[in-house]
Formats: sequence, C-alpha cells, structure tokens
Amino acid sequence: MPSYILSIDQGTTGTTALIFDENLEIKGQATTDFPQHFPKAGWVEHDLEEIWSSVCLSVKSALERASVPASSIAAISLTNQRETSCLWDRASGKPVAKAIVWQDRRTGPYCEQLKKKGVEREIIRRSGLLLDPYFSATKIVWMLKNIPGTKGLAKKGKIVFGTIDSFLLFRLSGNHVTEPSNASRTLLMNLKTCAWDDSLIKLFGIPRGILPEIYPSAVEYGRTKGFPHLPDGIPITGMAGDQQAALFGQACLDQGTVKCTYGTGAFILANTGNKPVFSRHRLLTTVAWKIGDTTTYGLEGSAFIAGAAVQWARDGLGIINKSSEIEALARSVDDCDGVTFVPALSGIGAPHWLFRATGLLTGVTRRTTKGHIARAVLEGIAFQVRELLVAMTKDYGKKLSPIKVDGGASANNLLMQFQADILNTEIVRSKIMETTALGSGLQAGLAIGMWKSFDEIRKKWKSAEAFRPQMKTAESRRQIGRWDKAVSAVKLLANVR
Repeated sequence: MPSYILSIDQGTTGTTALIFDENLEIKGQATTDFPQHFPKAGWVEHDLEEIWSSVCLSVKSALERASVPASSIAAISLTNQRETSCLWDRASGKPVAKAIVWQDRRTGPYCEQLKKKGVEREIIRRSGLLLDPYFSATKIVWMLKNIPGTKGLAKKGKIVFGTIDSFLLFRLSGNHVTEPSNASRTLLMNLKTCAWDDSLIKLFGIPRGILPEIYPSAVEYGRTKGFPHLPDGIPITGMAGDQQAALFGQACLDQGTVKCTYGTGAFILANTGNKPVFSRHRLLTTVAWKIGDTTTYGLEGSAFIAGAAVQWARDGLGIINKSSEIEALARSVDDCDGVTFVPALSGIGAPHWLFRATGLLTGVTRRTTKGHIARAVLEGIAFQVRELLVAMTKDYGKKLSPIKVDGGASANNLLMQFQADILNTEIVRSKIMETTALGSGLQAGLAIGMWKSFDEIRKKWKSAEAFRPQMKTAESRRQIGRWDKAVSAVKLLANVR
C-alpha cells in the first residue's frame, strides 16, 4: 500500500492539511479558517480551541478528498505561525488564556524599558533577534503578570508554554517539545547551541520549567494518541516554523539561496549556511534547521502586513468582496496615479522596527478610485519586500537572485511583475504553492527515509513561472522615491505619538 505524508500547516488565519506522496503529488488538501480576536487596538489574539478545531476539521477533510485510508499515513509534520505564544495546563492540555499572536503590539512599552537598560545588544548576540513585541518572551512575561494565577501555576509546574507547534504536538501526542526554528523566535534560545539560554531566561524572569524540550529537525517528536481522525501510533517526524519550512520546501538548501513567502505578512529568508550572519541593518538571524549535528542558519526580513493588507481592503474598506478580486480591480487602472499605501497596520517591521507606526494612504485626490487604492495596496506589499532585500543584500555582501516566491499573494501576477520590476531581479514562482506545508513534510519524510538526501529533494522541486524585470531604471527610481517619502511620513508620525 502506498505511503503518504500528512502535513499540518497552522497559519495566522487558517489551518491547511496537505497529503502528498513521495513524488510530491498532492492527493488531498483542505483549509479551515478560524476567527481573529482584537480586544484592544494593537492586540491580536487566537482562541487555541478554535485553532485545534480547525486542525481536526482540515485533517478530516483532506483525508476524505484524498480518498486514502488513515492507516496509509506514514508520518505527520507540523508547521506553524511562529512567535504566537500559548499557555496551557500540563495535565489536561486546556489553554489557560487566549494565545497572543505574533502581530500583537501590547508589549511595546516593556520592550522600550528593556532597551533603556542597555540589554538589547546582548540579546542580539545571544538570540539573533531584536527587542520587539514580535517575539515570544515579552508575551510570556505579559501573560504571567496579567493573567490571574498563571505566575503561581508556572512556578509549580502546572502550566507550560509553547509556540503553536508545541501546543499541537501536545494535543496530538502528549509530548512537550519544540525544535530550533521555532525556539529561535522566542528571544530565549542561544543561536550557537540551539539550547535555552540561562542568561536570557534570567533576564526575562521566566520559569525554566514551563519551556519545552528542544529536539533537532527531522526526528520523531511523538506519536499520535487519541486524535479523532487518525489511528494511534503515527510518528510526528517533521516540525518547523512556517518561514523556515517554506525555505526548505523551496529547495533553498544551499548557502546563498533565498525565498519570499507572501502570506499574512511577507517574509524573505536567505540560507546563510553553517555560520550565523548578524545584520547591520536590523534584520534577524535565525536557525533555518538543525539536521543531525549540523545547524543551518538564515537571515530574515519580516514585513508584518502583506496578504493582511488585501484582507483589510476587503473587510475594512469593502472595495472587494473576495481577496482574489484585487488583481482585476488593480488592473482597471494603468497606475496608482500617485496614491501610495504604507501597510503599517501592525507597526512596521524590518528594517525600521517601529511598533507605534500606523498605516498611511497618501496621494489621494478627487479622481482617486477604488482601482487606484487596490493597486497601491499591492504595490505597498512589494515596496516593503524591496526594502528587506536591499538590506539583506548589504548584509550578505552579494546579490541574491533569483527570488523564489510562494504563499497566497504570490499567485497575483500583477504583484509579482511589479516586485520583479522594482527589485530588478528575477522572481520564480514555485509549482507547488503550499511550500510551507511541503517543507515540513519533506523533513518528516527525511526522518522516516521516504527521501534519502537533499539531492533527491532538489531534483523534485519544480518552478511554475518566472517574472523578469520590465520597468525602465528611471521609472523604477521614481516609484521607489515615492515610497521613500511616504515611509518618512510614517516614521515622523510614529515618533510624535
């Protein structure tokens, strides 16, 4: 009987389950959305029970669509939104509060207090990360301080912390484990040792006993136990944070290769090999994966809002009914007629890192139409990615090209062409768009011997389309200048708040 990989991709707005075989042929796929909770301005939360329900439903639907028996699943992989922080009961697995999502900005004042103490340089040296509300440690501190009873329960070992990978693994198997690509996003893991860092744990005052064990990539993390749609005993052998999983799924397995994922946010990640590269432009140094005793590092730039800007145009402005309609609306005009949109709807990330920043729509006149705004929204995504790649190229020391792209918004041809134009770089779209799920699934398959080597994976990767620069240099510079002026205005406004 053929064997399959089940990959569970738990994202910011929905959960996808993907079933594929050794030839990377997708047999079944299903996605289930779940609600976002915004209790205050700048706060973003998830209900972990709603996430768990979305996982169960997606797996059930994918199995039905694949028409394969659950017993044919040889291994399971998990990939996830990374910095989102969860606390749950060690005995029952029940959440003690809603999860604080990576986009949440409530810990900004606490981060500023720590910066004034002069500790950020040491945090960067040890963890590769900046002091920003984006990451998990300050979220843990907030929960233990503000959710009644949690601090005492944590000290007694009755509740535990994890990112979404750990929570799902706990529900699937009962094990409390994470791996380096997720742990490296907490502000608590030492980059060089891939272990929890005692100095960082002490700095934040977090009880060590609530942290999960850190296992390498592509090993057995546990086996299914009591999952409603699968038999007990299926090994869970792949776990990876979503962006590192996408890097693996794009077969960016060699030093100097790079990908950009256009999901809720946009994330550029370059494989920098076996030594961490520390940024001079406020990018992030992270673990890509650790297979065996070999750690592969990445250099990452994060834009918090990408696909979420399209969702805002749909839900907030009401200029489209479905996200897929934005390309046609944007193509209804020849250009954006001077309208510029800076999508700082959850602060602004690299290379600026301003948690107080808010979005800006500028250049609006009486003749501005929905089409101009739609086009400006798409261009705003591309301009953010350009800033990240420029900074990354300076840090890495040489041009990174081509850029492999994936994620929902990468299906937008107008966006991809504009991205190639302002980057003056070839953009290559993967044949399999679900590269995040694919990447963690490939690691799961490596662990059980479904694929024997990186070379085998490189040969299986296929591209779909390539977008090459078409815009003249003078026009590209004019467009970039327009963006730079808008970003300067955003920064000015953020600093007077």
